[in-house]
Amino acid sequence: MNNPLVKLSQRIGYAFRDESLITLALTHRSKGGVNNERLEFLGDSILNFIIAEDLFRRFGSAKEGKLSRLRARMVKGVTLAAIAREFELGDFLLLGSGELKSGGHRRESILADTVEAIIGAMYLDAGMDVVRERVLSWYASRLDSLTLEDPIKDPKTRLQEYQQGNHSSLPKYKVLSVEGPTNEQVFTVECRIPEYPEAIVARGSSRRAAEQTAASELLTLLGAEDGNGGKV
Repeated sequence: MNNPLVKLSQRIGYAFRDESLITLALTHRSKGGVNNERLEFLGDSILNFIIAEDLFRRFGSAKEGKLSRLRARMVKGVTLAAIAREFELGDFLLLGSGELKSGGHRRESILADTVEAIIGAMYLDAGMDVVRERVLSWYASRLDSLTLEDPIKDPKTRLQEYQQGNHSSLPKYKVLSVEGPTNEQVFTVECRIPEYPEAIVARGSSRRAAEQTAASELLTLLGAEDGNGGKV
């Protein structure tokens, strides 16, 4: 193996017998030609199974709905991207020139997809037992911290439930502007509900982040929260 792949192997805890598999797993579609999308498809299914199996064994009394929500939290893009950053995976991505210039090595979706592709490649290289051991090792602290208690819901969900509880219309969000280069965009959004006369405007590094901030501010103005995410 060349040095970059040796470093990556040390970080993920697995050395590929077939170097072409890990190289393919790191190759984004922007590079052109053969890329990691098929491995990503395979890895996504394997990851869902491994996490589902662990949750099934870990929480023997949990119902299907709870297990599904816990699994969704473990396999969502944000979690996968966080794991990728722990490996400093962005240093090893093979990207086309356009993605390189726009900061693709930091993009959450690309990082998350690459983790899934690596899982798929590892499965082809060594089989399910090895993949299961590695994935559960990567996820150990996250899985150990899970409980069957519902986590604190995000502001958008809390605002929606507040409106529903008051038999009122659901919040409406609108993007007012998107500024800055692709890798440093700032989104400005507004949030409106019938009960409050003015639109709440907020900014964030993504549309979702801006919407969450607007929802949180509106909950505070409505007297539904204390401004720190706690109910009044």
